[in-house]
Amino acid sequence: MTASFAPTGGPRPAIRTVLISGAGVAGPALAHRLAHHGLRPTVVEAAPALRPGGQAVDFRGGTQLRVLRRMGILDALHRVRTGGSPMTFVDADGRELLHLPAEFAGGDIEVLRGDLSRILYEASLAAGAEYVFGDSLTSLAETATGVDATFRHAPPRAFDLVVGADGLHSNVRRLAFGPDADHVTHLGHYAATWSLPHHPGLGLDLRPGAGSIGHNAPGRLASVAADRTDPARARAFFVFASPELAYDRQDPEAHKHLLRRAFAGLPWKVDRLLDSLDTADDLYFDSISRADVPAWSAGRIALLGDAACGATLGGMGTGTAILGAYVLAGELSRSPGDHRAAFTRYESLLRAYAQDRQKGGDRTGRFLAPSSKPGLRLRNAALGRPRVLAWMLRAAKDATALALPDYPDRPVNSRSTHAH
Repeated sequence: MTASFAPTGGPRPAIRTVLISGAGVAGPALAHRLAHHGLRPTVVEAAPALRPGGQAVDFRGGTQLRVLRRMGILDALHRVRTGGSPMTFVDADGRELLHLPAEFAGGDIEVLRGDLSRILYEASLAAGAEYVFGDSLTSLAETATGVDATFRHAPPRAFDLVVGADGLHSNVRRLAFGPDADHVTHLGHYAATWSLPHHPGLGLDLRPGAGSIGHNAPGRLASVAADRTDPARARAFFVFASPELAYDRQDPEAHKHLLRRAFAGLPWKVDRLLDSLDTADDLYFDSISRADVPAWSAGRIALLGDAACGATLGGMGTGTAILGAYVLAGELSRSPGDHRAAFTRYESLLRAYAQDRQKGGDRTGRFLAPSSKPGLRLRNAALGRPRVLAWMLRAAKDATALALPDYPDRPVNSRSTHAH
C-alpha cells in the first residue's frame, strides 16, 4: 500500500491510510472512528491476540458518556459493566479500617479492560479496519507524501499517517520522538497485578463484585479481589514506594524478585499472596509514571492516549483516550488534505483536559500506599467521612466535562481484515 502523490504546487492529496500502533483501547477506538469517517485504518499489535480480562477501567461524567453513545458502543458496555469495585482496607488482623464504595473507583460505568478492548475491536473490524497481530514497528521514515514503515515480520508498507496508541512506553514515540527517558517521569511507586487460585487457604471471603481487600504498611499496599470472570481465581494488586529501579522490563523473574524483596515480612495474607507468584504467568509489573510530550505530533506522525499524555494509574487515561480518538478522527475528517491543521486542532482541544486528568496519576501511589503511619491514619480518617467522600466523587465527575464538536460519520466500508 503506497500513499498517493500530488503534483508540485497542486492540491494536497486527501488522507486515506492510517497506521495505528497498539490494539489496547486507544488504537481500536481510533480505528473505529477513522473507518466511520471513510478512512482506511490498519492496527499493528505486538501481542498475538487481544488481551482478555485485566483491571477494571471506568468512565464518568456526561462528556465521556455522550462520546461513547455517539460511537455506538454505550449499550454494549452496559451489558458487560462490573457494577463498580469497592475497596476495603484492613489491619494485620483483618479488621476493617476503611471501606470505599463502588462508585469511588468505578465512576458512572466500569468494565474490564479486556471487555472494552474487545468491543472496540469488533466494532472497528465491522467498520473496515485491518488488524495485524504478533508484529511491531521497527522504523518510521517520513517522506513528502507519507510514512514508510518497516515491521519485525511483515514486509514494509507506506501509509499517509502513523499514530502511536501504544501506551506509556510507546514504540512509535520512541521511534519518532525519542527514548522514554526524554518523556517518562517516575512518580515514586511501582505497581503489580497477577492472577492466582482462589482457594480456602487465603482465609478471605472473596466474592465477585465485592471488591478488593487490602492491607497497608507505610509505603506498601497488598490487596486481592475475586476474579470477575472465573470464580476459581482471584487477582492480587500490589503497590510499593521506591526510587526508580534498574531492571529488565521484559523479565518476569526480575519483577517477582523485586516484589518479594519489597513486601518481605509483612503480616496479614501477604506471604500467601507472594507464594502465588511461583506459578503466575500473567504478572504485570511497571512503575507508576507519567508521560509528557511537548508536542503530540511531528509531521505525519501523532500520539494518542497514554503515549501522548498518560499516567500508569489514576490519570483517567481510558476516558481521555476515548475522547482523544473521537477528536483526532473527527479533525482528520474535517481536514482530509491537511493533517497538520487536524493535528493542531486535536491537540488544542485535548491537551489541557488530558493534563488535568493526568494529575490524578501523580497522587495515586501516595493515596494507595501512604509513606507513613500518620499518613495512613489521615487517609483513612478523611475518606471515612461521608461528606468528604461525596465531595470527592462530585469533583471527579465535574472535572471530566469538556465541550466537543459533533463530527458526522461518512458511509463506511464494511470490509475488514484480521491478520496474524
